[in-house]
Amino acid sequence: MHRLTNQVRPYAWGARTAIPRLLGLEPDGTPQAELWLGAHHGAPSTARCERGPLPLPELITAEPHRVLGAEVVDRFGARLPFLLKILAADEPLSLQVHPDAARARSGFAAEEERGIPVDAPHRNYRDPHHKPELLLALEPFEALCGFREPAAAHRDLLDLSCELADLLREDLSREDDRAALRAALTRLLTLDAADRGRLIGGFVDEWERVRPRCAHAGIIGDLAARYPGDPGAVASLLLNRVTLWPGQALFLPAGNLHAYLQGTAVEVMAGSDNVLRAGLTRKHVDPAELLDVVDFSVLPIPYSLPTVQDGRRQFSPAAPEFALHEIGPGRVTAHLPGEGPAVVLALNGRVELIPEIGRRIELLRGQSVFVQADSGPLKIEGRGHVVAATVGALLG
Repeated sequence: MHRLTNQVRPYAWGARTAIPRLLGLEPDGTPQAELWLGAHHGAPSTARCERGPLPLPELITAEPHRVLGAEVVDRFGARLPFLLKILAADEPLSLQVHPDAARARSGFAAEEERGIPVDAPHRNYRDPHHKPELLLALEPFEALCGFREPAAAHRDLLDLSCELADLLREDLSREDDRAALRAALTRLLTLDAADRGRLIGGFVDEWERVRPRCAHAGIIGDLAARYPGDPGAVASLLLNRVTLWPGQALFLPAGNLHAYLQGTAVEVMAGSDNVLRAGLTRKHVDPAELLDVVDFSVLPIPYSLPTVQDGRRQFSPAAPEFALHEIGPGRVTAHLPGEGPAVVLALNGRVELIPEIGRRIELLRGQSVFVQADSGPLKIEGRGHVVAATVGALLG
């Protein structure tokens, strides 16, 4: 096992205090959006080894079969397939969707063939991997997630008479739900640039005057104030508004249009940078590509329910790259499986990690370790609150 030093991402939407509080640091007034724990090239963790600090990717590539385990190398190559994060949002993130594995591979190959630099602002696919993700709330967490019934969005527009509301009601009246939602989102993302500001401004002004009694009553005006003229503010009406309470989790598969709004959570995701944005952003938006990737199905909110085993709550969504384990809070005795590597983070308290092979390590609040596959199963005991990411099960 190796203690980790991890990097904080200072995105503008980040909270000022949540991550410094976890790490026992004084807030400096700047946004601290995400704490990354893993080997992602954008902000890799550093492992404390006997010979000194070593970037985690270098530790892995030096002895991948020992560090990751033969099965993980066979499945994913010599790379850690997941990234664990603490996400702390004071402001909304972009409205976005992630491609499935096949689309990621083909999209990446096509952009490589066209010679688009991987770091180009207009690039859609920065690697050939998909990016499913799971989010576990640590405090009340607000999000937009997946499409709701178009009839529900239609009802919320009944008291509006502006031009854009009339057009959206027409779209949402289509008999087929998927066709209705596709028509409405397509309209919003392809508004003529000459008319976009007027149409969206008129919609938002009337919405704020009328204030329909619905879950979206306050959110559209707030999003429009943050991103004037952005169609994502109006597109939020098409999505479910979700409040997660501590201990509740969402799994975001490919094609699920979503936006995180506010709160602190643990996030684990496949190691990819592939994000297609629909709005609430000043970054590149490719409407045609996004509309091909979005799943327009009306589905239940994708809560992820854990199983309880060996003293831990295990979230195992349909993603082979990762599983998330929550241990505590309180007095704990738990066991992590030893089939592959793990990243363990103490959210609170004091716990001891006892590997089958190797020395014990004590973790306090904000401290983390990388557990090599050759450490075997891991016992965790003490009093605290711990999360751990491991590789997911092999899917049939």
